[in-house]
Amino acid sequence: MILPRSPLPFFLSIAALLALSTSLKFDLQAQTGYSNKYERCIRNFVAKDTLVLVTAIVSGQKGDGQMVNMHIKDAVGNEYGRPKDIAGETRMAFTSHADAAFDVCFENQLTSTGITMNPTRHIELDIDIGADARDWSAIQAQEKLKPVETELRRVEELVQEIVAEMEYLRTREQKLRDTNESTNERVKWFAYGTMGMLVGLGAWQVVYLRAYFRSKHLI
Repeated sequence: MILPRSPLPFFLSIAALLALSTSLKFDLQAQTGYSNKYERCIRNFVAKDTLVLVTAIVSGQKGDGQMVNMHIKDAVGNEYGRPKDIAGETRMAFTSHADAAFDVCFENQLTSTGITMNPTRHIELDIDIGADARDWSAIQAQEKLKPVETELRRVEELVQEIVAEMEYLRTREQKLRDTNESTNERVKWFAYGTMGMLVGLGAWQVVYLRAYFRSKHLI
């Protein structure tokens, strides 16, 4: 008799794949003055009331002639933080206020001259959303969970987030379909109205021309 295999390795594999992510790395050149065109922004989408953890590792140090500022905002105007002159590792956690895309923007201002040509700062950015943004080590210590229990708990929350995301997409698709059907219905009746108006106009022209020709004794 063959015993069923335990689903634990399968769930752990899913957790490993979901947790697999790489940080975004880029160089930001210092500029004199301030302008939006010098900002480097990274955009991501997040659902309402979702925990987001932004971790930025900036090379260099304060007072080296460059000042890196970070700005976190979303597409509907909510502000989540604007730390200035960051260097080293900086972490910012916030809970989203709306279903919208949010931007993590960086600018590098040149504060003094006489340094190397084309000064740049290297930035490593990591954005964790939802279950990935929670401190599972602290949760494990607080609730005295085993490592496997902690991993299963994290996988459970990740699956719940996936289900919620699928439900959101289904609702959005349904709204778009309803809008499309409503638009098609309006276009159909508009076409019928236009056709009826053209037929009526054509009939009126025939009646008018016939009356005109009769008045002129042409027919």
